[in-house]
Amino acid sequence: MRPDCIIINAQIWTGESGYPHAQAIAIKDRRIMAIGTNEQIQALASWQTKLLDAAGNFVLPGFIDNHTHFMLGGFQLCSLDLRQVGSKEAFIQAIAARAVSSANGQWLTGGGWNNDQWTQPQMPVKEWIDVFTADIPVYLARSDLHIGFVNSAALRLAGIDANTSNPSGGVIDRHPDTGEPTGILKDQAIKLVQRCIPEPSKDYYDQAMEAALLHAGKMGITSVQDITAWQDWKDWETFVRFQQDHKLTVRIYARTQISEWEKQLALKEQGFAQDDWLRLGGVKGFVDGSLGSGTAFMARPYDDAPSSCGLLADQMFPEGIMQQRIAAADQAGLPVSVHAIGDQANHVLLDIFEAVIQENGPKDRRFRIEHAQHLLPEDIRRMARLGVLASVQPGHVFEDGCWAAKRIGEERCRTTYAFRSLLNAGVPLSFGTDWPVVPLNPFQGIYTAMTRHTQDGRHPGGWVPEKKLTMDCCLQAYTGGGAYAEFAETHKGSLRVGKLADLILVSRDVLEAEPEELRTTRVLWTMAGGKMVYQE
Repeated sequence: MRPDCIIINAQIWTGESGYPHAQAIAIKDRRIMAIGTNEQIQALASWQTKLLDAAGNFVLPGFIDNHTHFMLGGFQLCSLDLRQVGSKEAFIQAIAARAVSSANGQWLTGGGWNNDQWTQPQMPVKEWIDVFTADIPVYLARSDLHIGFVNSAALRLAGIDANTSNPSGGVIDRHPDTGEPTGILKDQAIKLVQRCIPEPSKDYYDQAMEAALLHAGKMGITSVQDITAWQDWKDWETFVRFQQDHKLTVRIYARTQISEWEKQLALKEQGFAQDDWLRLGGVKGFVDGSLGSGTAFMARPYDDAPSSCGLLADQMFPEGIMQQRIAAADQAGLPVSVHAIGDQANHVLLDIFEAVIQENGPKDRRFRIEHAQHLLPEDIRRMARLGVLASVQPGHVFEDGCWAAKRIGEERCRTTYAFRSLLNAGVPLSFGTDWPVVPLNPFQGIYTAMTRHTQDGRHPGGWVPEKKLTMDCCLQAYTGGGAYAEFAETHKGSLRVGKLADLILVSRDVLEAEPEELRTTRVLWTMAGGKMVYQE
């Protein structure tokens, strides 16, 4: 048996402790056939074998992103991207420029703005843009996806005014004197406007999906663990359509909302044809909001808002419903992952996990906390004891480290994004981005996890520097850790004979690179299942 393809003259990091480095790889039928020296691998080739010369460049397993909103990221690539906006003036100008090409009545959507990174970090208000969007409804998501900014036209369509009550788990921000909505909606209040936005066409979904797949390939992402089915399961329908048409170039582990756990169970029972490209990945829930929006649920009040400890998400009500759903999903064999940001949110969630483990009995369930952002010290040890996985996104540190201390003080920041403490305690760790909340580039996240540098440059030695990780730890979290988080460690996450041939070629030896060099490291090509899906 001869390989379909061989890669030679490479510096290979395998992710396997037994043989961490190699020169060459042979691929047959989508999987790794052999790995070793140039001489060993070249001896396997026939005249039909395709030869790829890595020219001394560095090869890694394909990155596995543990937390994406993949379709939302695709839509953002196709809409107004405000991530690079750095001031009120630039924010207004960007919206005004897009409004010029928008027809009356046509929604202007997009997002990625983060006022905490502006020269003057004030929240936007609808009056900034009402003058030039009088007949154009606007909805622009903040980078954390827990705040939406809308104009008066959008508020009118949603029927939101001074008399509208806050929905459970959400806040309509209001002018302190008049009570009129300012244009800022938090968490569940966002849905009051989102339900008014026309559903994108099938063609637009396909366009966004194609953009997302291309972007992921460029970033060296070969697998994503997605938060799927935000809009009436249209995301899922798009994934299935691309799967059936053999157009997927990224492997998708699709997690749907825990409030609809029965629907995913029905899909499994109906025999949905899962394959290496698309799998149902269990359910995802929410305990709270985000620190940036002041809706992360904290054990003590915010330093900058002494009357508030944040909010529990609407999925936590009525009381006890989250535990009932987790127990039912777990009993049905569905993996469970839950968003928790605040230290009290994480504490409450661990209480629920512990109760469900006792109720349903021992098994390999791999409960996951998405973000695990702010933790009580005792809960780090409890995560390890319970076998709960930390699904973290280090790119958040780059932005949040600029302002988190203003919200919760220096003391609580000591166990914020506590990657080193989690690993030292024995908590399984995986990395991702939360794209489009954070850019999809894994090297940006690795750089941040290694240096703890922040966007404002005020922490040259690192923000909470004792939580830094080594390059090897970061690579493991982005490859093998991700595979373990989706029960796929026997199929991917490292370069080993028999595993899927998901690998990338990068522009420098990242093990020897200075941390700053990671920010300019390029992916030269990406291979998924032995198929080249991106080339620079």
